[in-house]
Amino acid sequence: MAHPAQLGFQDAASPVMEELLHFHDHALMIVFLISTFVLYIIVAMISTKLTNKYILDSQEIEIIWTVLPAMTLVLIALPSLRILYLMDEINSPLLTVKAVGHQWYWSYEYTDYEELGFDAYMIPTQDLAPGQFRLLEADHRMVIPVEAPIRILISADDVLHSWAVPALGVKMDAVPGRLNQMTFISSRPGVFFGQCSEICGANHSFMPIVVEAVPLEHFENWATKMLEDA
Repeated sequence: MAHPAQLGFQDAASPVMEELLHFHDHALMIVFLISTFVLYIIVAMISTKLTNKYILDSQEIEIIWTVLPAMTLVLIALPSLRILYLMDEINSPLLTVKAVGHQWYWSYEYTDYEELGFDAYMIPTQDLAPGQFRLLEADHRMVIPVEAPIRILISADDVLHSWAVPALGVKMDAVPGRLNQMTFISSRPGVFFGQCSEICGANHSFMPIVVEAVPLEHFENWATKMLEDA
C-alpha cells in the first residue's frame, strides 16, 4: 500500500514485482553512471582540457563511444529479457479469473466455478468504514489463494480500460472484443489495491481494483459462501 510522500515503489507482493524492482535499481544505476560520465565530459570540455583536435579526432575515442553504448544496451537487455520470460504464460494455473471493465466498475467471473461471479463498485466516501481508503475500496474484493499461480483474463464491455495492481506487478489493457491474459503469484497474504490505468471517461478515477490474497483454506470457504449466496 502506498503512503503519503512516498517516492519509491510499493512493497513487492509477487516474485515478478521483486524482479521488476531489482531491474529498476539496476537500470537506474546505469543511468546514474552515464549521467555522471557525460557531466564530467562537459565540464572537462568547458575547461578546454578535451578540446584538443588530436583528442577529438582520435580513433580510440570513436571506438570507446561506440563500444560502451553497445555494452550498456546488453547490460540492460539481458535482465529485461529474463523478466519477460518470467512473466510468460503458465500452462496449468490453479485458478482462472476473468475481469471485465465497464464504465465505471469491474466485474469478475471465476471460470473454474459455474456460478461464481460479481460486480465490484467503488464504495462512496460517505459509506466508508473506519480504516478504509477513499477512492480505493470496492464493495467486493477479488479473492485469490496465496502462493498459487493465477491466470487472469482481461477484457472490456464498452471502452478501453486497464487492469493494474502495482504491488503484484501486473498491468494489462482491457480492450473491447479482445481477451488479453496474464499470470501472477501472490507471495504473501494481504490486500492489494489498484486502479484503472486507462483514461476511460468521466468516472475513470472511480473504478478501483482490490485483490485480497488469503490461504487456500480461507479461499475455499469464501468461494463456498459466495456460491451459497448466489
